[in-house]
Amino acid sequence: MSTRSPIVMRDAEREDAAALVSLWAECAGASHDEGSEAFTQQALWREPGVAEAAAALDLNLSQLNKRIVVAVVEGEIVGATVFAINTLTPINLTRVLIVTEIQVSPRFRRRSVASMLLAAAASHGEDNNCEIVVASIPVHSREPHRYLTKIGFNQIAIVRAIQASKLRSRLTTKATNSRDTGKLIAVRRTLRRRQTDPRSVGPRL
Repeated sequence: MSTRSPIVMRDAEREDAAALVSLWAECAGASHDEGSEAFTQQALWREPGVAEAAAALDLNLSQLNKRIVVAVVEGEIVGATVFAINTLTPINLTRVLIVTEIQVSPRFRRRSVASMLLAAAASHGEDNNCEIVVASIPVHSREPHRYLTKIGFNQIAIVRAIQASKLRSRLTTKATNSRDTGKLIAVRRTLRRRQTDPRSVGPRL
C-alpha cells in the first residue's frame, strides 16, 4: 500500500507569494547545480522579496487569459505552472495555450507532479478550444526540457533575451555608425566626381 500523500491541484493566490519564492529559488538552485550557464541564472532569475512577489501575483492573476496552478502536498506548494491563452498569430483566430513555467521541487520529482500540472493546463486549453499547446521554458531548466521532449513536444522556435538598456544602447550605436558611414561614403563620392569632372577644374594660369 502506498503511503505517499495525495497531490492536490488548485489555483495560486496572492497569499502563496512566500511559498512560490521558495519554490522558484529551490528550482533555480537545482538548475545551477546541473551546470547551467551563469548568464541565464543572472539574466532570467533574480530572487524577489515577498512583497514584490505578491504584487507580481496580483498583476498576473488580474489577466483573464492567464492562470497559475500550484501542486500542494500536505499544505506545501511543491510545484507550479503558468499558462495563458493567445492566438497563433495576431491575424488569425487559431487559439493556442502557452505554458511559460513548469516548476517542481527537486524533492518531489519523479512523483508525476509535472504530469499533473501539465494535465491541468491541457484541460484548461481544451475547455477554451485551444488547438495547440506551446511550452516556452527557460533554456537552463533542463529537467522540464527533458520531460517535454519525452512526452512529444518539438522545438519550433528559439527565444533570445537581452537587457532593455543594452538593446537600446546597441541599436543607437548601430544607427549612429550607419549614418556616419553613409555621410563618409557620400563625401568620398563627391570628391571623386569633382576629380573626374572637367567642369570642376578651375582656369589654368
